[in-house]
Amino acid sequence: MFFLVQSVCWSQHKNEIAATLTDATKEIYIKQKLTYYNSSNDGLSVIYLNDWNHAYSNKKTALAKRFAEEFKRSLHLAKDRERGYTKITSIVGQDYQGLHWERLGNKDILRVELAEALDPGESVQLFLTYTIRLPHSKFTTYGFKSNGEYYLKDWYLTPAIYDGEWKLYDNMDLDDQYTEPINTLIDFTFPSKLFLASNYDEDGLVDFTEGQYVKLMANNRTNCKLVLSRTKRFTKHVTQFLTVTTDLESNNFDEISQGISINKVASFLDENLGRYPHPNLLVSELDYNKTPLYGINQLPSFIRPYEKQFQFEMKFLKTAIHSFLQETLYLDTRRERWVNDAIGTYLMIRYVEDYYPNQKLAGKLSKLWGFKNFHMAKMDFNEQYALLSMLSARKNIDQALTTPNDSLIKFNRKIANSYKAGLGMSYLSTYLGGEKIDSSIISFYKSHSLNPRVNATDFKNEINTFSNKDIDWFFDEYVATRKKIDFKIKKLKKTEDSITFTIKNKRQTNVPISLFGLQKDSVISHYWFSDIDTSKTFTIPRNSEDRLVLNYDQKIPEFNQRDNWKTLNGFFSSNKKLKFQFFKDTEDPYYNQVFYVPIANFNVYDGITPGLRLYNKPFLERPFNYDIAPTYSFLERTLVGKANFSYRKYHGKSGLYVSNYSLSGSTSHFQVNSRFSTLTPAVSFGWRPNDLISNRRQSLLFRFRNVFRNIDENVAQQIDTDPDYSVLNLRYRDVDNNILNYTSWFLDAQHSSDFTKLAFELEYRKLFESNRQINFRLYAGKFLRNKTDSDFFSFALDRPTDYLFDLPYLGRSEDSGIYSQQIIIAEGGFKSQLENPFANDWIATTNASTNIWKWVEAYGDLGYIKNRGENARFVYDSGVRLNLVTDYFELYFPVYSNRGWEIAQQNYGERIRFIVTLSPRTLIGLFTRQWF
Repeated sequence: MFFLVQSVCWSQHKNEIAATLTDATKEIYIKQKLTYYNSSNDGLSVIYLNDWNHAYSNKKTALAKRFAEEFKRSLHLAKDRERGYTKITSIVGQDYQGLHWERLGNKDILRVELAEALDPGESVQLFLTYTIRLPHSKFTTYGFKSNGEYYLKDWYLTPAIYDGEWKLYDNMDLDDQYTEPINTLIDFTFPSKLFLASNYDEDGLVDFTEGQYVKLMANNRTNCKLVLSRTKRFTKHVTQFLTVTTDLESNNFDEISQGISINKVASFLDENLGRYPHPNLLVSELDYNKTPLYGINQLPSFIRPYEKQFQFEMKFLKTAIHSFLQETLYLDTRRERWVNDAIGTYLMIRYVEDYYPNQKLAGKLSKLWGFKNFHMAKMDFNEQYALLSMLSARKNIDQALTTPNDSLIKFNRKIANSYKAGLGMSYLSTYLGGEKIDSSIISFYKSHSLNPRVNATDFKNEINTFSNKDIDWFFDEYVATRKKIDFKIKKLKKTEDSITFTIKNKRQTNVPISLFGLQKDSVISHYWFSDIDTSKTFTIPRNSEDRLVLNYDQKIPEFNQRDNWKTLNGFFSSNKKLKFQFFKDTEDPYYNQVFYVPIANFNVYDGITPGLRLYNKPFLERPFNYDIAPTYSFLERTLVGKANFSYRKYHGKSGLYVSNYSLSGSTSHFQVNSRFSTLTPAVSFGWRPNDLISNRRQSLLFRFRNVFRNIDENVAQQIDTDPDYSVLNLRYRDVDNNILNYTSWFLDAQHSSDFTKLAFELEYRKLFESNRQINFRLYAGKFLRNKTDSDFFSFALDRPTDYLFDLPYLGRSEDSGIYSQQIIIAEGGFKSQLENPFANDWIATTNASTNIWKWVEAYGDLGYIKNRGENARFVYDSGVRLNLVTDYFELYFPVYSNRGWEIAQQNYGERIRFIVTLSPRTLIGLFTRQWF
């Protein structure tokens, strides 16, 4: 009787499943009857089934590879008991004969050969018996948790979609399984003392000796979500619009108030999207954590600056919209995710405009003394969407909205593209009129919800139906490309009754641009201009405007708004005011911002050097940056510090994508009363592949390092090189940064009046399937000419002299004491301090290590060094490495070397070496690499 209920007029697949979850083994035993209906125009001899639970089975699946690209080691290092897999017992046809099936390599897809071809409009029954071993939830949140709870999604076999070709998608933790809606009935048996919540209808929950039983039912749904918790934390809210099952948490926000807010959100969705067609909408904390509202909302709950009601409603709205659309609009979200993103983010923007128009991005912080003068404190809540989407564009890592979901870098997939899509709808709404976009969304949802063949073209056609203007630019330029929007006003002329001006399209992105006429801070005129390929001149009536401003309401996601306005009151009044701002802030287009922040550096000779850093870089990247950081050395009683002026030019998405031009200088002390200063002009170029998910990068650096030294008389006697020198340096570098296979090599050439040298370095790290890691490094260097008599410019085995002052030594001239034990892996890369460690002719060394247990490794170094007039000398050392954080904090304990058994010699503590990184920017890179 259940399968007779149809909410759509076409034939559908049907599922009847009997599933039993065993808590002890974390396995589900499944018997499944799948009725597959061929809705295509082709005869089918094979059927493909999605088996996404099998993505956790080994280290070669698409999921494991994606994790490696995002520097997540959890699945690769997982124990067998933590992995998930599917064990197929049998697949039988409707004639009860076994069918041949096979798994497509390491894909999460099963290929089933039918006994005979399935004609269009016909159906076939498959009987499947299999067991799924659930994965630990630490990988993707799906599976079993250590506390005995479960969260299941995409857990049983579903048919892949055929629309002329099979859509075979692997599980890559993108929540975008593509399968047609199915009428499903599940007889589910699960352990006692667990509470069940589901997006399906529940019927007949029964307790019995061995556990619990429930019947789960759904029409026109793609997948069954199950949450099995140890406590009864889900509550059901019945509104006149839809029924919600939720466990969303909100500190100190009582249940009655939550119910009022849920009803408010449900009413908004019903009015602005449409009636939810299913009996129940599951809105879970787990789902929110998968796709949270990024921004200030990510702060710990006890310091979030929003009112409890607003905080809860935004959290509930974000999760409800995501589930609402996922359960009703059956788009191919692997290929056309942007449609759901556009609707969802637009509705969130609308919700705040309707109910919280004065809400600030910084919330209560915007009123605090010391913070209220920040531009960020003045930003509206909805401005965060432009801010975060532009973060990607300014870094030149933005991707077109039509980019497949599995080709998006994490930041774009989680944040930037979703926000850009919603901003695009807001842009269209402003251009066409809000009621037209609102009506098109409602009409699109009404016409295509539950339709298994809906696509982005349907969405475009619906918007075109309600539009009275040409909007091809939106789909052709804004959606389908990564072109930037950037306009400016130039050549302004005015008369008593008119204003003539030229709008320049700096990026040749042919989209409409808005112009506002302002008198003081009041808008007195508003225009739209379009079809501006490069530049175009317009004349408008003159009222009493004193300024013309492009995109004044910031509804257009424009790349650069700093040149959007022109004053009508003369040249000098158009100059932007200078604004000094404590700490970094968001970009204020109407001021020249100078940021300042106190800093403190350290080295042995200057001690702790406090100072002030002055710079102009806001949160978003900009082409020209300066960074001036003077500090005071109390030990030397003088100023030290550094400064840098740089210009960055981004090019295309791939190939040569960036050029950098810079002039930098620094001054500090390298010994008591001995100062060094550097002045370095440089230019560099960067290349990357078309696939932005790839971590491979190539660079070419040209720089001319000028070093000036003022040396104390007592120290000067120990130095037999000229105090001042210049080195022309050319370096090509190729890095492929992957957590499973890391490869990096560079070729370095240096030339000065006293020497010319070449050096080559190769680094390779591999994490094997056995979870054993091997690290290998090769370094080779050769002097082409060397007129010096000292070892100041020589190759070094363990502690280079660093005559270019590149390396962050805490005590660069120390030859005893704790600071002399700091090691930076460069040149020879040895850890033991051997006698005669320098080479003024050539050097060739290898460094290797492998793990013994977790972060404990054994290392060994081998090499030859040669000085002029001497035979080459063989050198080696070995020991134990504590690899706590690779390249950031490591300890080396020498054991055996050319010096013999070092561990048995006196003063062994002086032989221990350490790597330490104090730079916050470098440490932050450990976390941001997962996103960019």
